[in-house]
Amino acid sequence: MSLLFAMFSFSLAMSISPGPVNMVILSSGANYGVRKTFSFVSGGTIGFTSLLLFIGLGFYKVIDLYPLLLKYLAISGSLFIVYMGYLIASSKPKLDIDEQNLPTFMQGFLLQWLNPKAWIASVSGVSLFSVPENNQVFLTFLLIYFLVCYLSLFSWSVLGDKVTILLSNQLRLNLFNQLMGGLLIVTACFLLYSQFN
Repeated sequence: MSLLFAMFSFSLAMSISPGPVNMVILSSGANYGVRKTFSFVSGGTIGFTSLLLFIGLGFYKVIDLYPLLLKYLAISGSLFIVYMGYLIASSKPKLDIDEQNLPTFMQGFLLQWLNPKAWIASVSGVSLFSVPENNQVFLTFLLIYFLVCYLSLFSWSVLGDKVTILLSNQLRLNLFNQLMGGLLIVTACFLLYSQFN
């Protein structure tokens, strides 16, 4: 039972904590609502779970052999996060929904695969919750993480949707988009900076 609790706690801490994917979901929830953000939430959850499965089924051995691979991934992922931040910061604030910049399932999926936080969470999770001779422990962890991740990401979209009460005019919505996009860009720049120091 304590192992299941540890799996749940790890999954919750990594999924609910602010990061690039959660910031996009918060912004999308505020701009488009929970229902229209659900596709991105699903993409983010399935993207992360497939990354975790990919690493857990053996790719962690490649990472051990070629540690620079994570550095290159962090650089390319940070650049993609800058791009997503730019899209959010430059989006036109419209209180009537325009789906032109609505984050998609594929963007959520790809953002997880290019998100350094997701790679670190996956590698850490695999090292903590896998046993070489028994995949049962890892598969249990994968299932728990999938459920916790879905609920965590969904809660960010609900939070974004509820924040629209405060963003009842275009000026506030515009400032919110610029703030969220700026935070994403700052996060990406910090990730880039950490790769060179």
